[in-house]
Amino acid sequence: MSYQDFQSAAKSLISSKDGAWTGIDAESVARMQLQNRFKTGLDIAKYTAAIMREDMAAYDADSSQYTQSLGCWHGFIAQQKMISIKKHFGDTKRRYLYLSGWMVAALRSEFGPLPDQSMHEKTSVPALIEELYTFLRQADARELNLLFRDIDAARDAGDAEAEKAAMDKIENFQTHVVPIIADIDAGFGNAEATYLLAKKMIEAGACALQIENQVSDEKQCGHQDGKVTVPHEDFIAKIRACRYAFLELGVEDGIIVTRTDSLGAGLTKQIAVSNEPGDLGDQYNSFLDCEEIDPTTAKNGDVILNRDGKLLRPKRLPSNLFQFRPGTGEDRCVLDSITSLQNGADLLWIETEKPHVEQIAGMMDRVREVIPNAKLVYNNSPSFNWTLNFRQQVYDAMAAEGLDVAEYDRADLMDAKYDDTELGEAADKRIRTFQADGSKRAGIFHHLITLPTYHTAALSTDNLAKEYFGDAGMLGYVLGVQRKEIREGIACVRHQNMSGSDIGDDHKEYFAGDAALKAGGVHNTMNQFG
Repeated sequence: MSYQDFQSAAKSLISSKDGAWTGIDAESVARMQLQNRFKTGLDIAKYTAAIMREDMAAYDADSSQYTQSLGCWHGFIAQQKMISIKKHFGDTKRRYLYLSGWMVAALRSEFGPLPDQSMHEKTSVPALIEELYTFLRQADARELNLLFRDIDAARDAGDAEAEKAAMDKIENFQTHVVPIIADIDAGFGNAEATYLLAKKMIEAGACALQIENQVSDEKQCGHQDGKVTVPHEDFIAKIRACRYAFLELGVEDGIIVTRTDSLGAGLTKQIAVSNEPGDLGDQYNSFLDCEEIDPTTAKNGDVILNRDGKLLRPKRLPSNLFQFRPGTGEDRCVLDSITSLQNGADLLWIETEKPHVEQIAGMMDRVREVIPNAKLVYNNSPSFNWTLNFRQQVYDAMAAEGLDVAEYDRADLMDAKYDDTELGEAADKRIRTFQADGSKRAGIFHHLITLPTYHTAALSTDNLAKEYFGDAGMLGYVLGVQRKEIREGIACVRHQNMSGSDIGDDHKEYFAGDAALKAGGVHNTMNQFG
């Protein structure tokens, strides 16, 4: 519906009340309705799921059409990110949000900072999704409010052309609401617990759920040691649980992202159930580190597998966990990925120990032999030392080509003295094109950075504290923050407006007319930033 359609509908409704609603202004109603496009989280989930599906199809047709996101741990961070994207790029196309379980654990738990081990309250995840979308919806309301004020100013000035320009912007308004890929960890329990949490996350607005194949009670950060995976049938049950949650709530095109941690996970808690040679359970068990035994030498409590007529004893650790054979990680990742896609997953996530396009591509090539349109979500993780990794990749490539690398110390390539060298510049170029290269070569549909705003908050706070509490004093804030905000057009320099003060003033006028006590008068110091 257009601005005029909303206004006409409101006018008809008001007139039908036989004068009882004469204090209600139809145009004000239309404005409030336009500012509240999404009534529920399910409205958002359905809207954004369609966007992701469209983007996935576009990527299948052209791998340069990949998507990106940044992890956001607070609604304000997400809001400012999307305002910035609209300011710099004009639209939000192919730019999403990511909700990181790591950041929920570290920043949003009532227990205080926690490691990424599924110890935080699971209700904090849907609560953050709701918060993110509350702030994005407020960004819509704020921007539209500014356009409504432009219309009023144009009318007061008798400028029909300016009024039409503002109206055109309203009619073509693009929302700040974008898809969110939300981390459900390992499901926080059994499949029923996964289903219940998935429902809450979808109801809050999530169109894409990312779930990993670790055990819930031993869950670890993807970039830490000690990861324990589960047999495929256990994981498939949780994939189905997520799909049932989407279907129950009417989000038929909801997206499930299945993450395999098998590359860095050398342990399993369970021996998979196998009914015949070569079935899924048997394939999972085939990676176990076993030793052949004689039945007469079996020990009390031994777990014994029968494979090809041989009796094998999987190696069991004092922790009661079983270990996989070294060097099987990539094979397990490939099997995990194919199995997930064959059982209802839409996108893959392979957690790696370094950002290396050919390593990722090597696994995805094998997956795509079975499922040609397999697509990857990839974690451009801050846990990687990107500078060191890519400088070492360039060093190795130069050495393989027979080039002279005598001036470089491979173990010390982080040294700033290498910044302006041929090697340093070549590494930076590879970092710059990593996303495009990975999407073209390795099937990466979506690039995300899990924890970027955690690090930017720490860095900016450190810089401000150093200056403000040092010799610069107040100039530390003015030079490092406010003057940059003004000159770079950062919207929240007018923080009263950003928090909704002007929207509130307009509502007061709707409700009380000339009797409204408004905050945005001539004595409001925010006018200094007009």
